[in-house]
Amino acid sequence: MKRISTKVTDLAPSGIRAFFDIVLGMKDVISLGVGEPDFVTPWLVREKAIDSIEQGYTSYTSNKGMPELRKQICRLLDNRYGTRYDFDEECLITVGVSEGVDLAFRAILNPGDKVLIPEPSYVSYGPVVDLAGGKPVFLNTDIANGFKLTAEQIDQACVKGVKALMINYPANPTGASYSRKELLEIAKVVKKRDLLVVSDEVYDELTYDFEHTPFSSLRGMKEHVIYLNGASKSYAMTGFRIGWACGPKDIIAAMTKIHQYTMLCASITGQMAACEALKHGHGAVQEMKREYKRRRRYIVGALNEAGLDCHMPEGAFYVFPSIKAAGMTSLDFARQLLKKKKVALVPGTAFGKGWDSHVRISYASSFDNLKEAVKRIKEFIS
Repeated sequence: MKRISTKVTDLAPSGIRAFFDIVLGMKDVISLGVGEPDFVTPWLVREKAIDSIEQGYTSYTSNKGMPELRKQICRLLDNRYGTRYDFDEECLITVGVSEGVDLAFRAILNPGDKVLIPEPSYVSYGPVVDLAGGKPVFLNTDIANGFKLTAEQIDQACVKGVKALMINYPANPTGASYSRKELLEIAKVVKKRDLLVVSDEVYDELTYDFEHTPFSSLRGMKEHVIYLNGASKSYAMTGFRIGWACGPKDIIAAMTKIHQYTMLCASITGQMAACEALKHGHGAVQEMKREYKRRRRYIVGALNEAGLDCHMPEGAFYVFPSIKAAGMTSLDFARQLLKKKKVALVPGTAFGKGWDSHVRISYASSFDNLKEAVKRIKEFIS
């Protein structure tokens, strides 16, 4: 008797975590690998979390999440983008955006349904589609096009069985994002092909060169889109594990049904903290964003000077430079850099098989760390 599901046995481990198992226990390593803000959660948010515990808020919440938090999310989307959601039927609080992605695909996919996913892509998208019984179809992007999908590319990929499009912007690992004009072109294909869109916009507040546009805010798109966001990246609240999903009420109801049997609800402490962040944390977000922009300019310029072709990301806190000049595979490059210079970054193959000539570098690290890391990378290459 096979003890483990074949689906799980065939599932590859996370390329990020697999590499960082090597890093654990090493001393004096500058880590530019993990996608986590180096800022501490703003004090007013931490204070709210502490206060909630002191006041005895330690119970379950509704499966959907606290009404106050759902109302705050829907109010923010309406005020900022003019996208109206019913807090009770069209909004669900999830345990981070990762759970939201999982719930979305389990709710909409039947066995064999295909999902279009841009590559390079965040490590969980393909495996989560697999686990939901679907079939991921990866669409290659290109550094010349800023690592973005085009409407024509999506249209041509819509063969029989394609049900959904996964989109993430600003993107992990490339920092690519989409202007309103670019999204409108993609929206035409979504409508033409009657696709569902799972839109992971967790880095929305960290868009640098233009205003972020939620996919669901485009005319005629609300009924096509499962909008995912959370507090982790913009508010430096990764450990609180608070995300949210907004979308058509039948899909949110289906996601809630799965959620109530698996997670029950997100932490009440995290939900109360997230509510405070959305109400009063905007100033702290802008401070962090200004610092990320400073680091972005530095790291892109420094890597290009070092001979690594590096595009300018439009958001998030990652760069995805080419290492072709080094003449090594991404895994060899990452291992040797770690061994010889004690700088940790992520091999490009963690984000797709075709990305062996790239690595992901997170600039969510102090400016001093970035300068020292670049110095070591230059020494390594030379």
